[in-house]
Amino acid sequence: MNFIKKYALFIFIMIIDIAIFIMDKKLGTKIFISTKNNFLNMLAVIPPIFLLLGLLDTWVPRETIIKLLGEGSGIKGIMLSIFLGSAAAGPLYGAFPVAEVMMKKGAKFSNILIFLGAWSTLKIPMFLFEMTSLGSKFAVTRWIVDVVGIILIAAFIDRIISDEEKTRIYEKYESNRQA
Repeated sequence: MNFIKKYALFIFIMIIDIAIFIMDKKLGTKIFISTKNNFLNMLAVIPPIFLLLGLLDTWVPRETIIKLLGEGSGIKGIMLSIFLGSAAAGPLYGAFPVAEVMMKKGAKFSNILIFLGAWSTLKIPMFLFEMTSLGSKFAVTRWIVDVVGIILIAAFIDRIISDEEKTRIYEKYESNRQA
């Protein structure tokens, strides 16, 4: 029963996919081929990410993360979060396990948000592509606007979420990890 509760959304979507397949075989086949391709893409991305996370978790002491990305890290923590997010490779779903390790190691909440924002919008390869395709003025302007926006949004979210709520988020992470 716990399995069904844990994977209810996945099971529900699979039932809908099967129903669509029964009603329209052509569309259903497209859905299953797309699902298969997405699953294979995830299999290519997730194992290396988890391997790197294991190494990060083992090799980088908590004190180092606290010093570089923790509560007292200031502008250095912001800049490092931006660099780590923009230099990272892979789709956005790969960022969340990294953010989880950052959380475990004591990174400041706003730095985790900045890292996630940078991962999603500030990829260095995308920046280089934009420079060649859309021009350096556009690429640099977009990058600067995104950096400022990410920092402001992270600061805003950090302020509106109470310390108690942040503590619950960190505790929820710990309880999910132990389960």
